[in-house]
Amino acid sequence: MTELGPVAWPPAPIKTGRLVLREPVARDRAVFIELLASPEVHTYLGGPRPRDELERDMPEAPEQWPGSFVVDLDGSMIGQILLRRASEHRRPAAAGKVDLGYLFLPRAWGFGYAAEACAAALGWLADALPGEPVVLTTQTANVGSMRLAAKLGFTEVERFEAWGAEQWLGMWSPITPSD
Repeated sequence: MTELGPVAWPPAPIKTGRLVLREPVARDRAVFIELLASPEVHTYLGGPRPRDELERDMPEAPEQWPGSFVVDLDGSMIGQILLRRASEHRRPAAAGKVDLGYLFLPRAWGFGYAAEACAAALGWLADALPGEPVVLTTQTANVGSMRLAAKLGFTEVERFEAWGAEQWLGMWSPITPSD
């Protein structure tokens, strides 16, 4: 994955009805470790990373880079939104496009936070890079992620086999007023 391109970073925090999307700060380190070490979070993502390795290797202040948003609920991190440019190593249909990824703590599942946060991040991107299409890849077995992709307006581009499972690649394009 590569950088987003010419966007002003960091943006002002993005506020939704219940959430704030903001840059990572040092107090988020423990939640990043929890996210990356969680077997539930990584069921469809190749499995969790060992907690001791994460504790040892993760910097005290999580890395800040354009397109990485912490999802904050009432002052505490509950997830992360990632917007990165897909590299050539990805599917040909995705290469060069912005790729949407997200991770949420299991205790935050089922409340609509992912839809709210992803919609806000897509809205920010549509303002920052007008007309930029976005791709999302998920396993077809990940019913929640498939439902979220549909809710956000992603449409299927292709299905393919990777990592021993059927994958789904969808695309989202911002609606631009016609002249």
